[in-house]
Amino acid sequence: MYQAPDNNEVEVVVDDVSRDDAQSEIGSVRIQLTSLPNFSSRHCLQRAQLRIHSLASSTTSLRSSLRDYREENGRTYHRYKDGKYNIPNDEREKDRQDLEHQLWLLTLDDRLGVAPPCRENAQVGRVLDVGTGTGIWALNFGDEHPESEVHGIDLSPVQPGHVPPNVRFEIDDIEDEWNFSQPFDYIHSRVMTSSISDWRLYLRRCYDNLNPGGHLELQELDCVPRSDDGTLTSESPLMKWADLLVEASERLGRPYIDIPPLKDIMAEIGFENVGIYLHKWPTNDWPRDSQFKELGMWQNESMMEGLEGFTMAPLTRALEWTKDEVNIFLIDVRKEINNRKVHAYWPTFFIVGRKPLKEKTPAPSA
Repeated sequence: MYQAPDNNEVEVVVDDVSRDDAQSEIGSVRIQLTSLPNFSSRHCLQRAQLRIHSLASSTTSLRSSLRDYREENGRTYHRYKDGKYNIPNDEREKDRQDLEHQLWLLTLDDRLGVAPPCRENAQVGRVLDVGTGTGIWALNFGDEHPESEVHGIDLSPVQPGHVPPNVRFEIDDIEDEWNFSQPFDYIHSRVMTSSISDWRLYLRRCYDNLNPGGHLELQELDCVPRSDDGTLTSESPLMKWADLLVEASERLGRPYIDIPPLKDIMAEIGFENVGIYLHKWPTNDWPRDSQFKELGMWQNESMMEGLEGFTMAPLTRALEWTKDEVNIFLIDVRKEINNRKVHAYWPTFFIVGRKPLKEKTPAPSA
C-alpha cells in the first residue's frame, strides 16, 4: 500500500515562476495527502495523476491568460489588472528598458544603487525589486550578490523563464495587500511615478515589510524637464508634452508626482537616515562635460525609442486623442529633444532610508 510521506505533502511544480507565499497566481501547487483511502497503489497513482493534470492545466490556462496582452494602437499592454499601467510591454519597450538600465549604471559608476546593500562586499539576505520590468536589475543584483534571495514583481510576465536559483519573478499588483511570508533586507524600486495611486500607503508597506535595519531605495526620473539657462521655455513642445502627460496621469489616478517630498514622507513613516541625491540626464549630447555628454547620448536614444510608448496610452485613454494626433504632436517634441541648442535635462533622484534597528515607542501618556 502507498504510504504518505512524513510531512503529508507533495510539491508539484507546474511553472518555473514561483512565489514565496500563498498568494501566488503562478507557481508551485501543493497537494495534501492526508487521509488517503485504502485503495490500491495503482488507483491512488491514477487519482493523483488526474489531479496533478487538472492543476497543471489550470495554471497553464492562467499563464496563457496573463500573456494574452491587450493590443492597442499598435502596441501591447499588460492584461492582468488591465489598464493600471500605461506603458507598453512589447519587445520595443523591453529593449528600451534594458537600454535605460545602462543609463542608471552609467549614472552610478556601474553600481546598482546608492543604498548600503549595493556595496561590493555587502552581505544581503532577501531583496524585493518592485516593478521589475524585464528583470534586468534583479538579475544583475542576484549575480553580484549570490548569497541573496531576490524577488522581482511586476504586472507583466515579460521576464526570462530561466533564471539563477537565487532570483524569482512573480506576477502581482503592489497596490493589493502585501502577503510576503518573510520581510526583506532591501527593497528597490525604479521609475514608479505614474504607477502608484497612494505613495504614502506604498511607502508604509515597504516599511512594514523590511527587517529592522533594512533599506528602501527609490530611483525616480522626473517627468518634467528643466533647463538652467532658460533655453527650455514654458511654451516649447517638450514642456507642452510634459504638461499633457501630467494632466493625463492625474485623470488616470496615478499621477506623475513631485519627487523630493517623498523624502519627507519616508521620514514621517519612520525611516531614519533618509537621504536624497540628485542627478541630471540631458536630452542629448549638448553638455561639454564628458560624463553628462555620454548620459545625454544614452538618454536621447531611450527617449527616441520610448516617446511614443510613454505618450500614446495616457493621451488616448485620458485625453481622448487619436493615434494620428499623438504621432503628429510628437514630431515637434522629438525635434526639440534632438536640438542641441536647448540645454534641457530630466532630474533623476535617488532616495534612501533605513528602518531603525529598534523602532521608537510612543511616550507614555501623563
